[in-house]
Amino acid sequence: MIEICIGSACHIKGSYQVIGRIKELLEENKMTNQVELKSSFCLGACGEGVSIRLNGTDIHSVTMEDVDVFFDDLIKGLA
Repeated sequence: MIEICIGSACHIKGSYQVIGRIKELLEENKMTNQVELKSSFCLGACGEGVSIRLNGTDIHSVTMEDVDVFFDDLIKGLA
C-alpha cells in the first residue's frame, strides 16, 4: 500500500502532482490491481514533505523531479 500525504505542507510541496504521476506509472506498468494507492492527512513529517508511507515505511521529500526514480527503485518491486 502507498499512502501519500495531502496535508497542507505536502500539498504546497506538490503532493497532488506526485499522486498523479504515481497513478500514471502504476497504469503504464499494469500495476493498478496489485498496488493500493491512497491519500492520507499528515504522516507526521510536515517539514520534510512530500511524505509517503510505503507498506508502513515512511519516505520523505519525494518531488516531481525524483518520483520516477522512487517508483522504479521502490514500487516496481511490489508487483
